[in-house]
Amino acid sequence: MKLIVITSPDFIPEEARIITGLFEVGLDLLHLRKPDATAHEVGNLLHGIPKEYRKQIVIHDFFPLKDEFSLGGIHLNSRHSEAPEGYQGLLSRACHSLEEVKTMASHFDYVLMSPVYDSISKQGYRSGYSQEALQQAQAERIINEKVVALGGISAANLSEIKALGFGGAALLGDIWNRYQTWEDAKEVLSHFGRLKKAAG
Repeated sequence: MKLIVITSPDFIPEEARIITGLFEVGLDLLHLRKPDATAHEVGNLLHGIPKEYRKQIVIHDFFPLKDEFSLGGIHLNSRHSEAPEGYQGLLSRACHSLEEVKTMASHFDYVLMSPVYDSISKQGYRSGYSQEALQQAQAERIINEKVVALGGISAANLSEIKALGFGGAALLGDIWNRYQTWEDAKEVLSHFGRLKKAAG
């Protein structure tokens, strides 16, 4: 099962270094999401990430940066709902219901389904799915290898995500809530390493 990390929406100290460290300990994909940033600011962050890891980065906005930095792909959302004409590369999108997953998953390399559990990073953002609904979706193969679980993912529920048949899990709060300064990097990278091992 692959692990994706979504960046903090705000820039944080030594961010390029911690992202590089995550790749070094086995991060599969990074979703670069900075909704309030400028293209120039995002470009500066990308400059700090070694070229060999940039193909594992999926960008949420500023799609021209995908080719400029040889990134792996783009993520569609409500602000950008269509891929550029002639686009080539990984393509993902967000889904907020099982119906959406059922309709959309086959058209993308993968979809992010959320919120599977109560969000860690967004206060009051509650799970959108009952345990029964998730199990039914697994039985009907709506949840499959093209569906990545997002929302409240942590060490406590990673094995359940795996058992439900998700192709991956996307982490946000469980990573960035542990990180304030570069001094926290060792613990964050160790924690991610444990998650990677649990994901198999």
